[in-house]
Amino acid sequence: MPLFPFWQPLFTLQQPYWIGLLVHGSSAVMYPLFARLRWRRGTAPVRDVRFTNMWMTGALAVVAVLGAIAMFGGHGYELPWMGRDRDQDQAYIRHMTAHHAQGIELARTAAERAQDPHLRKLAMLMVASQTGEVRIFENWWLSWFDTEMPDCSTEERAAMPGFLTPAAMRQVKTAPPDQFDTLFVAAMSRHHRGAVRMADRMWHSRGDPRLRIMAHAIRHGQQGEIALMHGTRGLAAVTTGVRNMLGDNVN
Repeated sequence: MPLFPFWQPLFTLQQPYWIGLLVHGSSAVMYPLFARLRWRRGTAPVRDVRFTNMWMTGALAVVAVLGAIAMFGGHGYELPWMGRDRDQDQAYIRHMTAHHAQGIELARTAAERAQDPHLRKLAMLMVASQTGEVRIFENWWLSWFDTEMPDCSTEERAAMPGFLTPAAMRQVKTAPPDQFDTLFVAAMSRHHRGAVRMADRMWHSRGDPRLRIMAHAIRHGQQGEIALMHGTRGLAAVTTGVRNMLGDNVN
């Protein structure tokens, strides 16, 4: 068992370690309360009382707002669309949904056929994350536009960055076992880079803030998966992840 979670070959998949980290992080947000709890009842300075009252009020307000948003979102109710260009946002949702569908199909193949066990686990993560994102896109579409999402045309799919041709998909799916991993990594890296470009355009657009935030998450997540597919490990993986999350680079 490693001392640090990022020494794992696929550190992002080592959920038990990161659950522990999240527990410690959530405990840390309670530290401001000690400014008041360290004093006996009725003896805390007015400054500490005022600070903790403000902090608790703000924290409860944030929790209440996020809880309400989560509750309504869980029942299919979303805040109205808040973008400035309806056609642009609709095109992005449709295109990324179709792009993800192909990525899920390819990743499912790797989850079954990849020879490298770490690559199989990473493919399973891709399936889970992109399936969840597709469901979010579908829920947003129905809530914001109150209609069924139209499928992308053949021409639209061909124009998407990184979208693989049927021949390229067949090449990976029918690859001999000893060649599968190499072909999958090459194809999925190309596919991911295309999704990163699409997400980057949305991130820098004037679209709905929720779409832009999710686009940033897609850009960050898929850049990290590219790095992991190409063997980035240890501190280099952590450094790459932080740079992709905080920077404005597109690989």
